[in-house]
Amino acid sequence: MLRYLPFLLILALWIYAFIDCLNTPENEVRGLPKLAWVFVILLFGEVLVGPVAWLVAGRPRARTHTRPARREWVAPDDNPEFLRSLKKDDDKDPGGDGPKG
Repeated sequence: MLRYLPFLLILALWIYAFIDCLNTPENEVRGLPKLAWVFVILLFGEVLVGPVAWLVAGRPRARTHTRPARREWVAPDDNPEFLRSLKKDDDKDPGGDGPKG
């Protein structure tokens, strides 16, 4: 079982580099065009040259200080847009005498 481990690790790195290259936007790829990196990874994957070259030279550098802003979920009664839409709906209602109860 252990004799298959190096092969599985190489295969895993090969697949990871290939998928990572495909998912990287064209304008963020460094060094070579994206299609060239795909060929390098596929042709030299068995000897780890292609995937390691992609991870070192082709992959975009990680940005540590720029994160996309997360949108926080806001309850409907705290959301000003929702409250304005209720006000508009209430103004449109011809028999708007409010809730019955």
